[in-house]
Amino acid sequence: MAKKQTPMMEQYQKVKDQYPDAFLFYRLGDFYELFNEDAVKGAQLLELTLTTRNHSAKNPIPMCGVPHRAVESYVDVLIDKGYKVAICEQMEDPKKAKGMVKRAVTRLITPGTQMDLNGDQARQNNYLAAISQADNQFNLAYTDLSTGELKTTSLGSVEGVINELINLQSKEVVGEEALPARLKAALDSRHILLSQQTEILKRSEISYLTQDLTAAGQRHVVGLLVSYLLTTQKRSLAHMQRAIAYQPSSFMKIDHYSKTNLELMTNLRSGKRQGTLSWLLDETKTAMGSRLLKRWLDRPLIDPTAIKERQDKVAELLDHYFERSNLQEELIKVYDLERLAGRVAYGSVNGRDLIQLKTSLEQVPKIKYVLEALDSPVFTDLTSRLDPLTDIADLIDRAIVEEPPIAVTDGGVIKDGYNDQLDQYRDAMNNGKQWIADLQEQERQVTGINNLKIGYNHVFGYFIEVTKVNLDKIPRDRYERKQTLVNAERFSTPELKEKEALILGAQEKSVALEYDLFVKIREQVKEQIQRLQKLAQALSELDVLQSFAVVSEDYHFVRPIMNSGHQLQIKDGRHPVVEKFMGHQEYVPNDVQMGDDTDILLITGPNMSGKSTYMRQLALTAVMAQMGCFVPASRAELPIFDQIFTRIGAADDLISGESTFMVEMMEANNALSHATDRSLILFDEIGRGTATYDGMALAQAIIEYVHQHVRAKTLFSTHYHELTSLEETLPRLKNVHVGATEKNGELVFLHKVSAGPADKSYGIHVAKLAGMPAPLLKRADQILQKLENKEAELAKKGAADPTNQPTPQQPAAQPNDRVQEALAAAAPLVEQNGQMELFNPQPTAKKLDKKEERVLNQLKELNLMGMTPMEVMNQLYDWQQKLK
Repeated sequence: MAKKQTPMMEQYQKVKDQYPDAFLFYRLGDFYELFNEDAVKGAQLLELTLTTRNHSAKNPIPMCGVPHRAVESYVDVLIDKGYKVAICEQMEDPKKAKGMVKRAVTRLITPGTQMDLNGDQARQNNYLAAISQADNQFNLAYTDLSTGELKTTSLGSVEGVINELINLQSKEVVGEEALPARLKAALDSRHILLSQQTEILKRSEISYLTQDLTAAGQRHVVGLLVSYLLTTQKRSLAHMQRAIAYQPSSFMKIDHYSKTNLELMTNLRSGKRQGTLSWLLDETKTAMGSRLLKRWLDRPLIDPTAIKERQDKVAELLDHYFERSNLQEELIKVYDLERLAGRVAYGSVNGRDLIQLKTSLEQVPKIKYVLEALDSPVFTDLTSRLDPLTDIADLIDRAIVEEPPIAVTDGGVIKDGYNDQLDQYRDAMNNGKQWIADLQEQERQVTGINNLKIGYNHVFGYFIEVTKVNLDKIPRDRYERKQTLVNAERFSTPELKEKEALILGAQEKSVALEYDLFVKIREQVKEQIQRLQKLAQALSELDVLQSFAVVSEDYHFVRPIMNSGHQLQIKDGRHPVVEKFMGHQEYVPNDVQMGDDTDILLITGPNMSGKSTYMRQLALTAVMAQMGCFVPASRAELPIFDQIFTRIGAADDLISGESTFMVEMMEANNALSHATDRSLILFDEIGRGTATYDGMALAQAIIEYVHQHVRAKTLFSTHYHELTSLEETLPRLKNVHVGATEKNGELVFLHKVSAGPADKSYGIHVAKLAGMPAPLLKRADQILQKLENKEAELAKKGAADPTNQPTPQQPAAQPNDRVQEALAAAAPLVEQNGQMELFNPQPTAKKLDKKEERVLNQLKELNLMGMTPMEVMNQLYDWQQKLK
């Protein structure tokens, strides 16, 4: 028979059963304790000492704990690792409780509902998302609980949902059980926590937040999300903003693969923000401005009017240096109003938060004055939204001391003169304390005990302390013993007791009244949350615009011309991030010329010469232009792109178990399937992940498909020089190359893009730069010469026979393009007596059979230069079948 649990453990287990998927932090006095499996796992994750409860029991209960004052740091660790934490508080004073102290979970903290974000996290949004499915369509909603932002959209595929979640960097998704298994698996593979919400609550908050939505599916998913918040947070959501529906097609679409390739938010090498476009553009002065900049970067505009409005504001700020400097000085003093509003609604705001709010509001009239001094109509709308909330600023100024304590329950928060009753209590306390000091001096004179003192502690209250050597001097008729110490005795008197009751009563009432006053002030601020949020939005926007003006001035950016056609003309374009690292004087700028007569630029040139940088800088220029920022060039005219697709770099998708080549083909297919003639495509070395002819065939077919069917502006870099002859048959394709030259036998990259194809390949030179062994390089050069001589002979033979000439669609291989094959052949060399040998020259003893002889004879007679890659592959397959 199982031993009966103690009343406390019974209470613990009842609460734990309600939150089986969360760590339960159970308040016991000054500690939060974890028990059983929570304790075992928590001790490991939090590096705590694991102990036991009921040591003498046969099966003692594992436990560990953390101090209540340090609980947030431990909670943050668990949340960052993807876990949930339920905080179980004591709901009554243990001293006054009869029987077990009542306890209840006051909040459930999850990865998507974390509110207190510090450091770099404060400049990031923490989005909680919800997904529902109806009629083959997915509805998605997301919110940042700390700011109250709430948005929703509809998507047509699992891939679309995953792409949106990755772009949002959501750590947690709320869903219903009906979600498809494929979506659940995708969430799990990307370590996104899936939380279940089984019902939508019928609450007025939900009706209010969804009142602007017309689509039933979107109302449903927002209701699902808000129901989860109401269930888990157990407090006011007054700061939540009404849901806004958006269409992804209303912004430039960049899938998460392309955002990764372009390093918009995350550096591919370090995984950090440094070295990204976001890092370069962020000269914001507020945390909320930094978050808005990332949202603008995540969703560049496609509306030409909206783009122009932002550019106009940036231009105005760029032209007024001193006014811009004044704005920056004031914005630095503005705290995170969005998250302050969230804490006000949550009831977690303290006195210091309110002082931060007041300080922020005091800057608004100064900021407004600077904008009005510009006397420009482009800021009229923004200026009108700068509400200084003077009533709130005045309230906080009258009520809250300039340097309040962190705790709001211990007093010392409210200013003198704000409340008459509080002033009376404080007067009684101050006079009482002076009376105590006077009494101490009086008793020393009466008794003649110079070291007599009057003290106070929470257990015994006020007391008169006399050392034991002076006990014979005390008046026995007035002194009543209260406590005996090792070297002293403590006493009280009727007068001291009377005054003690007055002082302590005033102190207790003063603290209680202060808290009540603070709560009322907080509620008054709470009533103005919507005004506060509108102000925060306006200040955030102004902060981002001044940031654009700063970087545009610092890095010599220009205002781009946005056209409604297909003209793309960039003079002296630069990659802004690379240029920042290299310096303006070192970076070699390049032009991009793609008029109505050019859809594809085919880029050739050696590896490491800057082809990828040239491609990326065009995409970054387009993104910056459509954010409303100026761009890195001496002149720029661009169309408004609806989408950007990239296939840059080689990386296996280990999560999905897909090879580099499979990832390459999937990303290429995504571009070919969804791009329009308003899109931008960047393809870097497509086809290099497979055999040479196979890859060349795919590369050519992709180029032709883009040219004939997609008509998107496309940059296509390749090491297949054979493809350069496509310029003769595809009228909207032009060859360009990144130059390099040889100087004293050394390769020198020019990093300059010029018209026409590259004149030769530099594979062995690049291998030399990479530090390949000298004997290997020498052998590779020998093999290259043999291959070139052999191809020259085949070319002569083909020229003598008109029937063997290659067609323009199947261009002949160029001799210098065999460098890669030469290096591949040289790789397995073994060093023997200091000499590098490619193969053993000894003949084999095996005699060929008739089938093998036939295949060998056919191979000798085969004219490779007159065949298409597909014909070669078919011939190889035929031989393979014969030799089986």
